[in-house]
Parts: sequence; C-alpha cells; structure tokens
Amino acid sequence: MKQDTAIKLFEERKIRTHFDEQMEEWYFSVIDVVEALTNSANPRDYWFKMKQRVKLEDGIELSTICRQLKLTAPDGKMRSTDCANAQSLLRIIQSIPSPKAEPFKQWLAKVGYERIQETADPEQSIDRARDNWLKLGRSEKWVQQRMSGQETRNKLTDYWKESGVKEQDEFAALTNIIHEEWTGLTVKQHKALKNLKTQNLRDHMSEAELIFTALAELSTRQIAESEQAKGFAKNATASKKGGKIAKNARKQLEAKTGKSVITGENFLPPVKNKKVLRG
Repeated sequence: MKQDTAIKLFEERKIRTHFDEQMEEWYFSVIDVVEALTNSANPRDYWFKMKQRVKLEDGIELSTICRQLKLTAPDGKMRSTDCANAQSLLRIIQSIPSPKAEPFKQWLAKVGYERIQETADPEQSIDRARDNWLKLGRSEKWVQQRMSGQETRNKLTDYWKESGVKEQDEFAALTNIIHEEWTGLTVKQHKALKNLKTQNLRDHMSEAELIFTALAELSTRQIAESEQAKGFAKNATASKKGGKIAKNARKQLEAKTGKSVITGENFLPPVKNKKVLRG
C-alpha cells in the first residue's frame, strides 16, 4: 500500500495525514483531530476516555473503525497511531461536543478536493504550503528559506533510501548526527532550548539556523555520493563530516559577528513565550 504523508492545517492546527494511493483516500490522525476540536491538554487521554464512554453508551467500539498507521511523532520517529478515513472520522466527530465540528466537516471536504487538484497539478501543493506559512505569520524570506531547505532535505533522504538506509529509526539517527555535529546540540536539546514540545524544530528555526541546517545536509549528501556510502554506518560517517563543514562555517560567522547562530527563540505565541522570531 503506497502512502503519501503530509501535514494539513485546520485553523492553524497541524493534522498529520496519510494518503492511500491505492484506495485513493485520506487517513487522519485521530489524536490530532481531537486536539484541534477540543483544545485538550492531553488529547490521548481524551481519546481513550471517549472510546470507553461511546462503548458504554452506544455499544460501539471506535477503535474498530480506525487503522494503526505510522506517522512522524514529535521526536521525529515514526510511531503507530490511530488514524481514520473521512467517513470514520465523521462518526468520531459526532461524539465530540465542539463548536468546531461543522467547520471541521467542511475542512474535510476541502482536503479531499485539494488532493484531486494536486494530483492533476503537483505545483499547487507547493503553492498551498507557501500560503500556509504566510498565514502563520512567517516572512516571505523565511518561507523561501524553509522551502529551499526542505528540497535539500528531500534530496538527502532520497539518497539514504537508495543506499539502503532504513526509513524509520535510522533516518532519525542520521539526522541527529548531522544536527549535533553542526550545532553542538541533539535535536532534543535544541527543541528544549527553544521551549518546544510537540512542535517541529525546523518550523521554529531562525533564517540562519535554516541556512546552516541546509548546508550541513547538502554537504552530507555530496560527501556520501562522492564516497558512495552504503548502509547506515557509512552514511553516519558522511553525516558527521557534513555536519562538521557547517559547524566550521558557523564558528567563523560567530567569530565575525559576535552573535550565536543557535538561538532559543521561536515562533510560539507571545502569551506562551515572549521571545518570538519576527521572520
């Protein structure tokens, strides 16, 4: 079963998804939907108790209309989570008392229509991603760098796939090697510095952090290609070398400017964290 993984935005809330090419339908993370509709501080607990309540009241086991699919977790690893297609999700929404239920149903229909458009014209998906970043308050310059960095990242992961690296834990491990080499921090430590929890680290990087991340990953790919690295161990060596190139460049810039490239600033709402990047 071929699946296309993507992040969709509902009222600036991220919903993790899979598109099943064979069945031609979207699957949505139930936990993400519950969080978006309820603003629950613990959506997993809400979903667990909700399943118990529905089973007692209606005799329906909601888990039977869901599928366990692996989606990218906040720590960057692929983890199994309950997912539902549009039809099953509509049934789940019926049991969630939320004023957002009707807008969400309209959003579901829109997501399906947009997929049809993107299949016919893939460029629309790129345009839509750009519009989403701008709606979240990012500057044009930041969006350009974020999307350019994503292209660099995609080329690197494509190489890893072709060279026998396993997509799940090994992708995350190699990414962490590159990141720790050029920043001096693990991905987890960098997220903690920025006061991030479930958020994507790259979504909260400064322009400079994005540029050096891209340099590290570009260097890693080109070194791996020149050395014809195969498998995890060889690519780990290339990752360390690529990260070191970005580290040396970072140190040179910091020596000239007197400012640290690595920052604890983020794009979190001001009410939660007063140190907010301006794009």
